[in-house]
This record gives sequence, structure tokens and C-alpha cells, in this order.
Amino acid sequence: MDENRPDRLKGVPPIEMINGPYASSHPRRFPILTVVEEPVEPRVVDWALPIALFLITGFTTLWAGAYQTNTNLSLGAWQFLLNNPAALLKGVPFAATLLGILVTHEFGHYILSRIHRVPASLPLFIPGPPHFIGTFGAIIRMRGPILSRKALFDIGVAGPIAGFVVAVVTLVIGLRLSKVVVNEATYGLHLGEPLLLQFMSWLVMGPLPDGYDVVLHPVGFAAWFGLFVTSLNLIPIGQLDGGHVAYALWGRRQRTMALAIVPTLIVLGFFGWPGWFLWAGMASMLGVGHPPVLDPEAALGRTRIWVGWGALAIFVLTFAPIPFSVH
Repeated sequence: MDENRPDRLKGVPPIEMINGPYASSHPRRFPILTVVEEPVEPRVVDWALPIALFLITGFTTLWAGAYQTNTNLSLGAWQFLLNNPAALLKGVPFAATLLGILVTHEFGHYILSRIHRVPASLPLFIPGPPHFIGTFGAIIRMRGPILSRKALFDIGVAGPIAGFVVAVVTLVIGLRLSKVVVNEATYGLHLGEPLLLQFMSWLVMGPLPDGYDVVLHPVGFAAWFGLFVTSLNLIPIGQLDGGHVAYALWGRRQRTMALAIVPTLIVLGFFGWPGWFLWAGMASMLGVGHPPVLDPEAALGRTRIWVGWGALAIFVLTFAPIPFSVH
């Protein structure tokens, strides 16, 4: 744009009209304007903070993976680490698998955001206590609205599908390394068995005799958790990945779906895993509906619709009504 034009205000970024089906179909409304932002140089914090959080999360997941090998139930995580720092190496299979799944998931979102020119941060990993898995997952901060229906779909579905592929591959490896034991020898935390896990277990290990169970190898446990994260993200509520995909596919009907799912989670909380109360509460606070996009009537195309139904199938296959139970 010419800086010498009389209508160009000094210090004010140029403004362009949005020309498209929405603007042309509503000629009597006020024009929709968008600000064209000047390129912004990346700041140190834009890459230093994600790297720092990833390194911390790498350590806490490594610690968690090592602590899972602890056989002294009276020994806390901190004392376990102080007594034998070299034991951290035992956590490599678990930490590498889990972080591989999470990194793939988040960079699926990030790469599609870049392709659709939606400004987004690098993945921000959230470290957690080492008593379980050592992390609360990761997020990507969108620094601008997702205005396109196609962009909303692509960005929302890319993460779960990418992470799912890695989780399935590592699940096969983990099952091959796992042990079959007598039920009486198993104690402590028992994991739910989504349909995919049941099928993969039968495929890799064959039918189990009555009275026997599988003790997952750390790689298998990390893969199981990757499937669990995938199912959580694909719940079609609000601005979860599943909410993005459902809104892109079905528009306002996504809210109806979410309103039916929230009481279902509450019921599962009463009769299964109490953690579903937390998810139902978060959905109620953050909103079950999805914000609108600029081109809600734009066609997604047959390929995206099939991918969307594939994402729904992944949700069904990875969802466990009772993901955790203690025996």
C-alpha cells in the first residue's frame, strides 16, 4: 500500500475489506473489516519458554517413568530420586513414548496453523508431579481467531489423528514387551480397556486364558495414555479438538451434541470414574458451544467429511468409560 496516499493514516495499519460469500450475501449490513498486521519479529520468550517447559516436562516424565519401577511402596518419589539418581534411566522408555505422542499431537495443530496462516505459539508443555505420568499435557495458544471453516477443521483434527497414529504404533510395540500374569498377581491401579486396546491386545497377544491379565510395559502404558488423551481431546465440547471438528462438520448442532454429553459425563462420574465430574464442570464453565466462524456455509469437501467421520470413529475406539480403577 502506498504510504503517500491521503487516506493512509500514519502509524495505523492498512485496512482491507473482506470480499467473500458472507459479505456479498449481506449487502445492506455494515462492511466487515480486518486489520492487516505488519510482520512481527519473534521474541526470545516465544521460543525460550516452550523449550524451557519442554525440558522440565522431559525431566518430570522421566522421573515418573523411573518411579513406576519402584517396588518399595513406602518410598516417596523425592526420596526415590535422592537414593538412586541413576534410576532415571529406567524412565526413558515411558518418557520417550509419551512425549513422542504429545509432541506429534501438538505439532499436528501447529503445522496446520502455519499452513492456514493462523498465528499460534509453539507447544507449551505443562510439567506435573512424578507420582503418575509427570505431565498435565500441552497446549498451543492461538494468537488470532480461526475464521475459516476449513482451517478450523484442519487445525482441530490434525493433532488427534497425528497423535493417534503414533500411539497405535507404540501400543503394538508395548504389547509385545508386556507380560501375561495370573490375575491374583496384579494389584494397584488398573487401566480401562477401550475397544481399540482390546482388539490390539487380541491381535498381538492372542486370546487370554481365564484368570490371566496383561501387565503393560512402560511403552505400552505411555501408548495407553496417548489413546486416553486422544479420546479426551475428541469430546465434542466447546473448544476442545472434538468441538472444533464437530462445529466444522455440523455447525450449531455441535452445541446440541455437547449439551447431551455433559449429563452423560456426570452419570459416568457417579457410576464409574469420578474424574468425569471435573470434565463436566470444566465444560460448564468454559462453555459447551463453539464460537462461530466467518464462513459457516463453506463446503468442506468429501475428503474432509470422511476424515471427520474417521475422527469420530477414533473417539469411539479410544474412549474408556472407566479409565482408572484401583484394586
